[in-house]
Amino acid sequence: MAFGKSSLHGLLSFLLLFSLSLLHHHHVVAAGTVTTTSIRLDVVRKPAPDAPIFREAPAFRNGVTCNKESIHISMTLDSNYLRGTMAAVLSILQHSTCPENVEFHFLWARFEPQVFLSIRSTFPYLKFKIYRFESNRVRGKISKSIRQALDQPLNYARIYLSDILPLYVKRVIYLDSDIVVVDDIAKLWDVDLQGKVLAAPEYCQANFSVYFTNLFWNDPVLSRTFEGRKPCYFNTGVMVMDVEKWREGKYTQKVEHWMTIQKQKRIYHLGSLPPFLLVLAGDLKSVDHRWNQHGLGGDNLLGKCRSLHPGPISLLHWSGKGKPWLRLDSRRPCSVDHLWAPYDLYRPNTHSLEE
Repeated sequence: MAFGKSSLHGLLSFLLLFSLSLLHHHHVVAAGTVTTTSIRLDVVRKPAPDAPIFREAPAFRNGVTCNKESIHISMTLDSNYLRGTMAAVLSILQHSTCPENVEFHFLWARFEPQVFLSIRSTFPYLKFKIYRFESNRVRGKISKSIRQALDQPLNYARIYLSDILPLYVKRVIYLDSDIVVVDDIAKLWDVDLQGKVLAAPEYCQANFSVYFTNLFWNDPVLSRTFEGRKPCYFNTGVMVMDVEKWREGKYTQKVEHWMTIQKQKRIYHLGSLPPFLLVLAGDLKSVDHRWNQHGLGGDNLLGKCRSLHPGPISLLHWSGKGKPWLRLDSRRPCSVDHLWAPYDLYRPNTHSLEE
């Protein structure tokens, strides 16, 4: 396609303005590096008409008891899950006593300028940075699982947080995009890791053996992996990580080691979860179940509805195949999806709680 002088000039102008807007108060950084700049741009540009439009969230302010300690939260950023991410961010800020202390660290694999502009226009006061995750880092290490969504390179980005995040981030909460928080996130942030590299809710009543193949359990060497540990299932969509300990203990390399074995022998069925279990199950700080009411998306194959588990709830997690925004839009929601709907910032908002 040929460009005339005026068209080319317009394109270059847009690219320049967008580059400047990326540098306004926030940084877009490559893995392992942080760039800073003094350039400021006071205009927040709106997303293009063909991009999803979200209502602007209100400004959330700190309470009188807040100090200056930052709470670092990392999430992946992808256009397919952007609606979930927006709801998650709103829920965290809305229920936080000190929302101005929350700093988000978003990981994206594809350069999607409209995603960035959507966040800036929806949350004008949000403290956040965006980091590029190089998909080539895991492409040769990923094995096919039971769901294609689990095989996306960005699903493995959580393994590399210690390489991607800046050095001033000593601790981070990692959250999936299909969650809403209905409690003060500071309570999860303040968990005592007791020297462990990771904290997460454990589910010891689950059948742990089903996460690995018969080949794994029948191999005399591999089956001794959990000797000296009492392994329990935990969900990697809600984790508190000591970033320094992860880096010092070379946990990324430990997880990658099991991914390499998986490519050779196929010792598990799911995506990024089993190598985490192989390295850390039975060796982490257990957190109350209220911080991961998981499985609300239904089973991994059919996405059938599931009800809430008994007990108090601080975080709702639509792990599994079904996502609440898709089921609400199709007018075939599960009952739990109506708990997600109040945090949906998508405009026009075509569903209501009365449906």
